[in-house]
Amino acid sequence: MASLIQEPLDERIYSLNLGPQHPSTHGVLRVLLRLDGEFIVDADPIIGYGHRGHEKMAENRTYEQFMPNASRMDYLSGLIYNHGYTLAVEKLAGIEVPERARYIRVICSELNRISSHLLWFGAYIMDLGGFTPFLYAFDDRENILDILDRVTGSRLTYSYCRFGGVARDIDEEFITATRAFIKRLRSRWADYHNLVTKNVIFIHRVRNIGVISPELALRYGVTGPCLRACGFPFDMRKMEPYEIYDRFDFEIPTETACDAEARYLVRLREMEQSCRIIEQALDQLPTGQHRNDKVPFKVKPPKGDVYFSFESARGQVGFYLVSDGTSYPYRLRARVPSYGNLHVLVEVFKGTLVADAISILGSVDIVVPEVDR
Repeated sequence: MASLIQEPLDERIYSLNLGPQHPSTHGVLRVLLRLDGEFIVDADPIIGYGHRGHEKMAENRTYEQFMPNASRMDYLSGLIYNHGYTLAVEKLAGIEVPERARYIRVICSELNRISSHLLWFGAYIMDLGGFTPFLYAFDDRENILDILDRVTGSRLTYSYCRFGGVARDIDEEFITATRAFIKRLRSRWADYHNLVTKNVIFIHRVRNIGVISPELALRYGVTGPCLRACGFPFDMRKMEPYEIYDRFDFEIPTETACDAEARYLVRLREMEQSCRIIEQALDQLPTGQHRNDKVPFKVKPPKGDVYFSFESARGQVGFYLVSDGTSYPYRLRARVPSYGNLHVLVEVFKGTLVADAISILGSVDIVVPEVDR
């Protein structure tokens, strides 16, 4: 018979809920912390508060009807997700895309990547108590939203790509505005570095904080800037180039410190690389159609399956699609970066201060609706 005598409780250990409404949780995320004073003994991320069931919804919608859902998984990389889902279906159905449309997709996706990084930059510094950089970042981001709004009709959850192209062609005004934005953003680097990177308060909040070792990153499937901050130059745009990324000259920024500061530096440098890609795409932009007119109104891919992987602002995304020959997907499975990037924190949080937990969580750049898809 099991003993009924309870082990004495350690009165020093207590529990604290971080979230789900705390502003530093970046969404409806609850992290149950067990603390010894101000030090974290254990952490348990509790997800599911914003579950929408996108994968199940895909089975009850045509391939076209599911298009808006993709951008609502990671709403900050909405256009990149829209692009990636379109490429997956095109690969499954064997749809050809005009050259001009492929360039337009890359230009808009990279603008969306910069937009996502700018929002993270502003929100992260705000978490750490800095208000001015937040205003700078959102001022720059507003320029991107205006540019994309003009051609897509949206400012956040985009549904711009179409099977075989894009919904609307870009014009000279779009091109001029994009080049002007890149010039403007490059003039901002000095401000960002002076305000934040060189700020001694910021340095103390991020340096040697939240170290994700390379071994830990690989064990939890960490990808994106978080993995590149561990010294791995892994980016799907280079490892398995899709669309036309193999035609551009750009670098994959990496850092080796593995801490919150390294993740910050990687994202800042990634924005410059996106600017390089956009400039090259604009310089090489061909004439021609922006959409394949031969694609039927309802796409019915042949029976089979396909896995397509691409790089969002947070890391590697994979769509696995199964077709039964009808206009409805038999199954859609999404591999999202925020899931592994979040759960590695179970290990990283241990032994850190509660105040540092805010810095660590923010540095990982999690989008909770992507986890709760």
